[in-house]
Amino acid sequence: MTLTLNGPLALIGAGKMGGALLSGWLAKGLDPKTVFVRDPEPAAEVGSLIALRGISLNLPLVDLAAKRPAVVLLAVKPQLMDIVLPELQPLVAPDTLFISIAAGTSLHRLKELLGGEMRAVRAMPNTPSAVGRGMTACYANALVSPAQRETANELLAAVGDVGWVESEPLIDAVTAISGSGPAYVFYLAECLAAAGEALGLTPALAMQLARATVAGAGEMLHQMPDDVTTLRKNVTSPGGTTAAALDVLMGEGGLSPLMRRAAAAARDRARELGS
Repeated sequence: MTLTLNGPLALIGAGKMGGALLSGWLAKGLDPKTVFVRDPEPAAEVGSLIALRGISLNLPLVDLAAKRPAVVLLAVKPQLMDIVLPELQPLVAPDTLFISIAAGTSLHRLKELLGGEMRAVRAMPNTPSAVGRGMTACYANALVSPAQRETANELLAAVGDVGWVESEPLIDAVTAISGSGPAYVFYLAECLAAAGEALGLTPALAMQLARATVAGAGEMLHQMPDDVTTLRKNVTSPGGTTAAALDVLMGEGGLSPLMRRAAAAARDRARELGS
């Protein structure tokens, strides 16, 4: 289905995540003539895409405001929000939807920086969005209409799956699971490779096995309808090698309580950064 909007889209910030979203939108058929990007120094690959597709870059703000964007997506680094957002106050309009993917920036803070009430969605995408396999969780304030919520869903679904929470503080829990989660998986691959080396494999082969195993298992999760417990049990023969390993991982002090502590630490840090 071709991605269409009921007005122009302003993308504020053309770094890795902004670029991933832009690529996803264009791949879904969004008309590049309806996209306006603002970033003084876009990432090199994003700048090339902008030039290739003839997308407007750094149109003067007064001219951009005159086009009355239907959506303004904020892909600005959190540390720059205090500088960039006050400049965008002319874009605030009664029917304009703001979508923020800035980690740790609450909707209350957006309201302060943009100078008033606005229809706003706070979203937390993760880095697999760069390969179209992202996970984004969102929270919409009370001013967002059902149609605008669907618009946000379609825009963010261009780079992966989308879910919604009904309470903004739950975004911190989302950050702990899907936002930071890719790093946990990469570390699992590191540990798996290190374990292979300890068993006598060469570093190159151990890493090849770990990367392919994690990627392959992830693809099974993506493609197969079975729940994760069933997938695990399908690999585990009673009394076999996998069962022996799982006795360690699922034992007292094993992976489950460790992961709960890790996720809680990430959530607590997200709260600190957002306060």
